[in-house]
Amino acid sequence: MITQNEINDRLHALNDDVIIPSNHLAELIARYVFLIEKWNRTYNLTAAKNSQEIFQHHVMDSLSVLSYVKGTQVVDVGSGAGFPGIVIALAKPDWNISLIEANQKKASFLQQVKIELMLTNTKVVATRVEHFRPQYQTNSIISRAFASLGDFISITKHLAPKGASSLDCQWIAMKAHCTTEELDQVQKPYVIKQNILLQVPGLEATRRLIVIEKLTEKDDSQFKQQLVH
Repeated sequence: MITQNEINDRLHALNDDVIIPSNHLAELIARYVFLIEKWNRTYNLTAAKNSQEIFQHHVMDSLSVLSYVKGTQVVDVGSGAGFPGIVIALAKPDWNISLIEANQKKASFLQQVKIELMLTNTKVVATRVEHFRPQYQTNSIISRAFASLGDFISITKHLAPKGASSLDCQWIAMKAHCTTEELDQVQKPYVIKQNILLQVPGLEATRRLIVIEKLTEKDDSQFKQQLVH
């Protein structure tokens, strides 16, 4: 079982001003990892074999994107075992995180995590994302290994406020790889703002973060002017 001291050490290794390591955060993460290990035996939540792998491959991976996420209203699409939504909720208790998960077993697990860790800032939504209507204006729509960029935008665009510009909402796709063909699926009024190669301490696997925004007509005009100049 991974210890709180080990978790704290690795949180410091992230060297991210957005994440404030503390004994309380380390304790919550340790309890979360324990719950994943416990439920994984029957619910097949992850291929990770032990707490060290769960923490390194999933928790650290999720924490590494935090500085790129805009709050305070975040929607995690296809949350699965809670990556990255639960992790964001633990690190940002003042943010509100909606966890969208159509698989009933995984949604039940997320609900149990919410109860046991007393996560008042999370809402588990056991339905397909197409049927979800957010109560508040969404700031970030995030997914991890969920779908192609084109499909991701297509089935989640209703979550953004009407007339949303780059100041209102963004889409964030966490991926292992992203081909040029997939990047080309992002068509106006949607544009790729950032294509980031993430460095996750202790993880050798490739991790990429694609940040997408929607342009209004005014934004589009300014974007064209920038291209001209």
